[in-house]
Amino acid sequence: MNKLSSSARRMISVVILLALVGQACTLSLFEKPTNSGTSTQTPSIIVASPTPQPVAQTNFVVTLPEPLQPNESLAIAIMDEVTGLSVSATQYPMSARDSLTYTASLPLPFNSVVKYRYVRRGATQVLEDTNFNTAIRYRMHFVAGPAEVQDIVADWGDKSFARPTGTIMGQVFNADTGSPLPNLLVSAGGEQFITDSVGRFELNGLPTGTQNLIVYSLDGLYQPFQQGATVAQGNTTVVDLRVKPSRLVNVTFSVGIPSTTVPGVPVRIAGNILQLGNTFADLQGGVSTSTDRMPIMSLQPDGRYSVTLSLPVGTFIQYKYTLGDGFWNAERKADSQWIIHEFIVPSQDMIIQDNVASWSAGDSAPILFEVTVPSVTPPGDIIYIQFNTFGWMEPIPMWPLGNNKWAYKLYGPLNVLGTFSYRYCRNGQCGSVDDAQTAGTASGGRSAQTSVLSQDLQDTVSAWKWFENPEPVTLVGANIAPRASGFIAGIEFQSTYRPNWSYYAPQAFANVQGLGANIAILTPTWTYTTVNPLQFAPVPGKDPLWIDSAIMISQARALGLNVSIFPTPNFPASSSTASTPLSTSFWLGAPRDAQWWQTWFTRYRAFAVNYADLANQTGAQTLILGGDWVTPSLPGGKLPDGTPSNAPADVEAQWKSIIAEVRTHFKGQILWALPYTKATLETPLNFLQDVDGIYLLWSASLSTNPSATKTDYANEAGRLLDNEVFPLASLLKKPLILAVAYPSAAGAASGCVADGAGGCLDWTALSRPNADLSSVSLSLQTQAEIYEAMLNAVNTRPWISGFVSRGYYLPAALQDKSASIHSKPVADILWYWYPRFTGAVK
Repeated sequence: MNKLSSSARRMISVVILLALVGQACTLSLFEKPTNSGTSTQTPSIIVASPTPQPVAQTNFVVTLPEPLQPNESLAIAIMDEVTGLSVSATQYPMSARDSLTYTASLPLPFNSVVKYRYVRRGATQVLEDTNFNTAIRYRMHFVAGPAEVQDIVADWGDKSFARPTGTIMGQVFNADTGSPLPNLLVSAGGEQFITDSVGRFELNGLPTGTQNLIVYSLDGLYQPFQQGATVAQGNTTVVDLRVKPSRLVNVTFSVGIPSTTVPGVPVRIAGNILQLGNTFADLQGGVSTSTDRMPIMSLQPDGRYSVTLSLPVGTFIQYKYTLGDGFWNAERKADSQWIIHEFIVPSQDMIIQDNVASWSAGDSAPILFEVTVPSVTPPGDIIYIQFNTFGWMEPIPMWPLGNNKWAYKLYGPLNVLGTFSYRYCRNGQCGSVDDAQTAGTASGGRSAQTSVLSQDLQDTVSAWKWFENPEPVTLVGANIAPRASGFIAGIEFQSTYRPNWSYYAPQAFANVQGLGANIAILTPTWTYTTVNPLQFAPVPGKDPLWIDSAIMISQARALGLNVSIFPTPNFPASSSTASTPLSTSFWLGAPRDAQWWQTWFTRYRAFAVNYADLANQTGAQTLILGGDWVTPSLPGGKLPDGTPSNAPADVEAQWKSIIAEVRTHFKGQILWALPYTKATLETPLNFLQDVDGIYLLWSASLSTNPSATKTDYANEAGRLLDNEVFPLASLLKKPLILAVAYPSAAGAASGCVADGAGGCLDWTALSRPNADLSSVSLSLQTQAEIYEAMLNAVNTRPWISGFVSRGYYLPAALQDKSASIHSKPVADILWYWYPRFTGAVK
């Protein structure tokens, strides 16, 4: 076994910490939580709430792309990521030096990392954006002392400017060990990039001039690093950066809460680092913190709440106490204003003693929401409530009362609401796992109104959408031949990701284990944000961070499951219909000239190496490369419309080189994901000799006859396997795993679920959280019959080395139209077959 680097060991320690603190509440309302043990060692520092930090005068100087209009002014907005970027920011007016240059001098806390952006104020407020017309979340400045910060506004949200630009790229290393560092945020000019496994970052489209380049550790494990970087027109500035690691100390938070608080309810800490629930993403409603990822405090005998966290020395911490998230039911000052506590983690253990003045704001009285849910609600589910103010916000977990009853008391901020909407959902997946009365992303929800009098709103969820009356299945016995020990019985999780899914991963892995599966296939993603120039990197909120994937892998392995990583991309949104995969729009819109192709292969190589390193450091057994989306990049590549892709002449050598490099990072098994089509099976791919097996993506047509039976399906599957797949397996002499995706929809057996407009849907179009397509009819029975037919076909073909079900929806049980088998009748079929295939049941 390879020794882990010190960076990897530090990462694993934080994986354990985050897995422990990021647990949603399952406490019973009015029941005091069990007392947790505390250390008997007395910390060196005890503070009665952090005192204001010493400040350094910081002068911000910004250059605009054009003069302001006579009715306009400029402001710098200091952002509050704990409450929400879109809901809480403090603006300071800037003064003009000349028509294009503005300044503002602000006192900022020493050793803080300040997040800010520029705002043009006139008839409306316009935020700055990048040269790619994407919003700037914020710029960052590390306040090491008095300083002048020089910035350049590239664009405004309502107009674009043609100007010379350049690129900053490089790597970030541990200053003590020289190891490359993943999962760090590198920023300049408002552009942001999360480093990959080799510490790589690339910031494109920056205005020429000097940019403030900063490296920021999302979890504080490394000290901030900041320097100026010169950007020249059309050039790439290459920099290698080194950051110092920080050691951990214990910080105990102790807080007293108002006497009006419902007894025993969970109190959390929302803050600005990963350990305190910050996702560094734009979540629903403009917030960034996730309740499910925040630490829960323990109720102490004296009525105070307490939690001890290991935090990195020198980290600038912003935090608040909450009964919800950073916005809902978050603490307030006595005058009802938002409050954010700040401190720098000292070099010694410390205790912070705080008191919450209020959860409320304004004269409106709290509202108690009580709901009774159906008896078929899965026992492990948590009921959430979601509020609509400026749009639907992030759902908040309710408090269990028992007997299918849940409650949540909303204290604030009721002063900004008036009439508002709310709805209930399961496991935080509002819009997908809904109360049938308010289902879907476009739902208006139930209505409520604030009042000076206390209210108790009592609701009933009569049914859950897609789980109204869970259908059982009648299992048909079969003579199943046990396979050799290497047989794969797997579940592939869908690639869609939301930050609050992390909490539900352990239960999902337990469900997979309960089916008798022996491997979980995870599909972590990066996102193509632009096609030309080609930008491909992790985007927080859309793609799991390195540490999120590491946690999930450790959770699966803790249950005895093997883990495979199948890296998958997210593509830019387009105006294409549901029948057209986003990958199709991506390929058809790409220039595909020689330079673009070289960039594409460079990006894919980094993508593959990143997940090879993740697999190596976390103990995953298998890495799966390729997929249906890479088809245009293969020898003889064709676009989705059938025209040549103009793939480079050395494409075979490119793939062989990528596989060879991946092997230098990962010593486990490497599979190639090959889509099942007659054309792909007949196209010679010499580089397949370099992988360890084929992961065959199968959604083949088994019959176009609506009256076809399971036997018909099985016969056709057998014919296709024997006539079209077996020759490839025989030629390669490598294991072949069948990875199956069939939606629970009418027409799935034909390989074409109709889109209602004469076309066929891609099977992923029916996956959550995509909106439901009313033109498609639900058919759980069709999916069950297809699976039974496929399993029977595999049973009589010993040359098939595994069977995998694709598209598993991680956070909740749904009997919807998607390909997910989570709690559908087909799951019972796999429960019967998988342990007999693997020999666990004789």
